[in-house]
Amino acid sequence: MRVMVAGAGVWGAYIADHLVEQGHEVVVVEQQAAVAARERERGGRVVIAGDACEPSVLDRAGLQAVDTVVAATGDDEDNLVVSLLAKRSYGVPRVVARVNNPKNAWLFTQDWGVDTAVSAPAILTRLLDAAAAGSRVTDLDLPQRSVVVAVVRGEQVLPGGGSDPLEPGDEVLAVTALDAEPALRQALGGQAGGSHTPGS
Repeated sequence: MRVMVAGAGVWGAYIADHLVEQGHEVVVVEQQAAVAARERERGGRVVIAGDACEPSVLDRAGLQAVDTVVAATGDDEDNLVVSLLAKRSYGVPRVVARVNNPKNAWLFTQDWGVDTAVSAPAILTRLLDAAAAGSRVTDLDLPQRSVVVAVVRGEQVLPGGGSDPLEPGDEVLAVTALDAEPALRQALGGQAGGSHTPGS
């Protein structure tokens, strides 16, 4: 599968690394030259320095031959523009977009070219419930399309798939689809609600 990732910040770089590890063909578009150079050094991917909101840059990225676009910049407006261009101008079959501000989640629809909107793309949930505390992440019944990226414990950052049991007060960094967010919060013992909930 050929995937274009727009944005090479923390989340874009993480997504690109994961895709490369899975054997996919990855093109990363990053506006900041220094960040693009750093991403290029990681290897295994094509990196284009430029604004993914510009059709000329998307042409250079070969968007006509891309199967999936991941709009992962830190700006919701940019992610919507990239999504709309990818779907309407280039006919990309699948577009996944990062929602940075939960209040903007209602915009991330097929009308804007978004097939899947991912909350933030992370939820930071503080463990409050003993149901999750004491369990390992791998033992939790997480909803589909959800993955725990890391567990923050004080000054420590532990891998999401680690063998340490969760403790009360841990902060869990997870990636999920918007409609799965309430179930993920419940599985982790976090506060109710979700970024897709109207008025939240």
